[in-house]
Amino acid sequence: MSNQYGELFIVATPIGNLGDLSERARQVLADADLVAAEDTRHSRKLLSHCAITTPMVSYHDHNEERSASRLVEKLREGLDVALISDAGTPLINDPGYQLVRLAREAGIRVVPVPGPSALITALSASGLATDRFIFEGFLPEKQQARRKRLAEFENETRTLVLYEAPHRIVAMVEDCVETLGGERRMCVARELSKVYETIKTASCTDILAWLKSDTASCRGEFVVCIEGNSGAVSVQEADLRRMLKTLLGHTGLNEAVKIAVELSGEKKNRLYALALELKDE
Repeated sequence: MSNQYGELFIVATPIGNLGDLSERARQVLADADLVAAEDTRHSRKLLSHCAITTPMVSYHDHNEERSASRLVEKLREGLDVALISDAGTPLINDPGYQLVRLAREAGIRVVPVPGPSALITALSASGLATDRFIFEGFLPEKQQARRKRLAEFENETRTLVLYEAPHRIVAMVEDCVETLGGERRMCVARELSKVYETIKTASCTDILAWLKSDTASCRGEFVVCIEGNSGAVSVQEADLRRMLKTLLGHTGLNEAVKIAVELSGEKKNRLYALALELKDE
């Protein structure tokens, strides 16, 4: 680069199977001047396995703000930095946001090196809809707050993807049964890409019974995918219907659609179809 800044590489690392580290990721980690790792002790095993001797520095939730500034200074000095998390793609429910934001503000090139991601891995094998999904990360630890958050997704039509710790998985699924209904389909995936990988898709009730009947099934970090509510009308569509219904009470169909297009920015064809439905009703 003309300004002689270093580059920040966002490097995805294996979520279990070390064979999933790409050759490009291996080369980037070997060529970098510094590796910023969430847990240096944990990541040292990966680097040692690959015979990589690049110096490491700690970068985690508790020192993120301070470390991000220091690393940007290193990048300004011309050093290349590779950011990794304990497993998977950095920043996806892992530290890194502050560093990437500061680097971009400083005009430093940020280079993603794609690879493993637990949420995408689980979703791809879940058997649930993958064309539209949302990622919520970890739910609140306390039951009341967790149930309140889950209730917000009762009418969500997209597949919901969560992370959960082994000591909370049973309680979380119990809350899903209570708030979303026992018949809602769910996929729980644990130990992804490891020897004891388990991916099970069934109703929330059946998943709960399985977890309670087999204590071994509660070990390891979990990715949980929950089926969207296929019978729900999205909030956006409900709002559009209310708007059109009000407009149709005061003007003709064409004029109501025209006004709705201007107010909502939605496509005319969609609003016209909704208006016809309401008129028929």
